[in-house]
Amino acid sequence: MLITRRIALAAPALLAALPARAQGAFPTRPVRIIVPYTPGGVSDITARLIAEPLAAQWGQPVPVENRAGADGIIGTEVVAKSAPDGQTLALVSVGHPVNAAFYRLPYDTMRDFSFATLTTRTPLVLCAGKGFGPSTAAELVAYAKANPAGHVTFAGTGGVVRLAPVLFAQRAGVEMTYVPYRGSTQAHPDLMAGRVDIMFDTVPAALGHIQSGAFKALATTGAARAPQLPDVPTLTEAFMPGYEATTWGMVIGPANIPAPVLAKLSADCGAAVMRPEIAARHAALGAEVVRSTPEETRRFVEAELEKWGDAARRAGIQPQAAG
Repeated sequence: MLITRRIALAAPALLAALPARAQGAFPTRPVRIIVPYTPGGVSDITARLIAEPLAAQWGQPVPVENRAGADGIIGTEVVAKSAPDGQTLALVSVGHPVNAAFYRLPYDTMRDFSFATLTTRTPLVLCAGKGFGPSTAAELVAYAKANPAGHVTFAGTGGVVRLAPVLFAQRAGVEMTYVPYRGSTQAHPDLMAGRVDIMFDTVPAALGHIQSGAFKALATTGAARAPQLPDVPTLTEAFMPGYEATTWGMVIGPANIPAPVLAKLSADCGAAVMRPEIAARHAALGAEVVRSTPEETRRFVEAELEKWGDAARRAGIQPQAAG
């Protein structure tokens, strides 16, 4: 009877320890990182760079799988529908919250995901062709106000590059006309030739043209000056306090990953991306490596979703069917 009583008293503690042990053993099999974009972009490079140290730490393979299509929606949906065990992750970009402004999504941007950590941040640069009159953001706004509504044109390629000038115009109280392009390489010749006036582009994409003198850099859009363009002020310091528009990377998983597993994913992925050799590789791409807790990451996505969604609604952009 005494032995039975001791077993009965110990049972709750033993049962409580079992999930902790199971979670402490995470991962128990390969951890897949889905990149919902084509190979070669920053998200893809980040995923492949952190996969090696994570595999070494976890003692499990960490395969990276590109599942591109529909501006990242196809691969992201795969993650949303995966088991919430932390074994399937995605490395997404700013397109994750921005897509909600453009598409009717097959998942909910916040509800259907767990958020582990930010990985990178890359500012945009507001640039113009060398023949365009204004050379600063303030001069651009003055020029737009002095000319008929919509006279100033901006090139947009979708996503945050499409919405960054929209937000800029809304905060400046001016109107500008959107000229769509399939990608930066298609827009750049027209910007150089003056067929379109301005463009918000990533620093790495525009840097060569800025250095050659073909583009003028009016301002950058990060919280601090871009290391590659130290003499170019941010919009916040030059003209528009609080304006920020960046591309970024982030590790997410399906909703309801257990808190201890999510905390481990956040810590381990964050530590991996901050390794000196990985930070240096990203710096060469024009990206800053960053990390965040799950709580910080979720709050960041919520703020991005609200900011870009509001800008799109005020511009009359209606979500369309994805695909």
